[in-house]
Amino acid sequence: MNGTMMQYFEWDLPNDGKHWKRLKEDAQHLNEIGVTAVWIPPCFKSVGQDDVGYGIYDLYDLGEFDQKGTVRTKYGTKDELLEAIEALHEQGIHVYADVVLNHKAGADGTERFEATPVDPENRHEAIGDTREIESWTYFNFPGREGKYSDFEWHWYHFSGVSEDTITEEQGIYRIEGEDKGWAPDDNVSTEFGNFDYLMFADIDYSHPEVVEETKKWIHWFIEETNIDGIRLDAVKHIDSQFMRELIEDVREVHGEEFFFVAEYWHQRYKYLEEYLEEHDYSISMMDVRFHYALHEASKQHNEFDLRRLLDGTLYKTNAEQAVTFVENHDSQPGQSLESYVEPWFKPLAYGFILLSYYGYPCVFYSDYYGYKGDVDYDGCRREIELLLKARKDYAYGEQYNYLDHGNCIGFTRTGNDEHPEGCAVIMSNGDEGFKEMAVGELHAHEVYVDLMNNRDEEIEIDEEGKATFPVNAESISVWVRKTE
Repeated sequence: MNGTMMQYFEWDLPNDGKHWKRLKEDAQHLNEIGVTAVWIPPCFKSVGQDDVGYGIYDLYDLGEFDQKGTVRTKYGTKDELLEAIEALHEQGIHVYADVVLNHKAGADGTERFEATPVDPENRHEAIGDTREIESWTYFNFPGREGKYSDFEWHWYHFSGVSEDTITEEQGIYRIEGEDKGWAPDDNVSTEFGNFDYLMFADIDYSHPEVVEETKKWIHWFIEETNIDGIRLDAVKHIDSQFMRELIEDVREVHGEEFFFVAEYWHQRYKYLEEYLEEHDYSISMMDVRFHYALHEASKQHNEFDLRRLLDGTLYKTNAEQAVTFVENHDSQPGQSLESYVEPWFKPLAYGFILLSYYGYPCVFYSDYYGYKGDVDYDGCRREIELLLKARKDYAYGEQYNYLDHGNCIGFTRTGNDEHPEGCAVIMSNGDEGFKEMAVGELHAHEVYVDLMNNRDEEIEIDEEGKATFPVNAESISVWVRKTE
């Protein structure tokens, strides 16, 4: 069966502690519509209860200890999380956890140490003398009292911080000392000279104690939760050699099939390609450029040449490793990487990622369930369900592309032995259009209808296995054999 992931969260979910319960109750439904894996939000104790999960405080606290003014996380308690994972597994659905290893936040105390203020635009360049500063780098997790791990974090476990509490000055401070400094340029993004530092207290993966503790933690986490894979947050800021070591370590213990997808947020394909190469093409990556192409197409309407959608994408060059997505929590309106795909284009975008031969598609929670924040859009649930049905029943076998027009493109799937049906997909970002496409001689004289119900006509396949398939203006049609 075709694999389909769902990102089961967005930025503006209510802080009601009921998300894991909702997920548990939804497990059977997700299986029925064709979802085979669920990507859950960071499930760890953060700086506050309403934190989405990226302001990581304690990776060992999954909603179990009274810390940061709460036992539960935004999404619920540890027991509720484990029940949700179990319910998904009972439905044959894999669970991928969002793991944030770049930084820690909400420290329990301050410490004094030597640091150098650096230029935010070029982190190799000092903009002041090295001096003693005081910052939030001491973590001892008093609410947990050493359960699972008695490791305490100190300033020397970090490479940088964003404030000096002595002067109350904000900035980027590189922590000094023996073997201290940013990760090597070759191992992180070189935007801003060296993009090791992102936010909060930045973890130093050149420190042997940090490496040991992180490996210990990740095995504990996988065994505790029984997850099937991990989405690695913000990898362009984390030493790639450490990441490689960690991934190899996990797979040695938990099996080669353990799934990793890395988020390296950059539109230039060469950076993603280099990262894949460093990992021997053994991991998947979010296809960021493809998302931006969908965003641009949605903004430009018929001025966008649909044949350019795949230019510079992972999908085009490393389809095996590409996780394709239309929207996510970072791109939705109001977020720092806002690059929203306009509602009219979403069914076309989902048609492209769900029915293609290439990539591992990911459906965004809010595009299916509706947006919870200030976004006036209830999602395109009907269209996504129809496309998921098409993915489950028809989108198999070879793919043949028909890319002879910038505003109207199509492709056919020929089917395979287990799913011999196949389908013909056509979309337009301009006027009503049509395209002659072949579905294969074995379908000669069969009658095809539009699964999306956007067109009413019935189309007969000729003896050569071809037909002319129409599509409405700014629309998508998925043509499949008519069933009685």
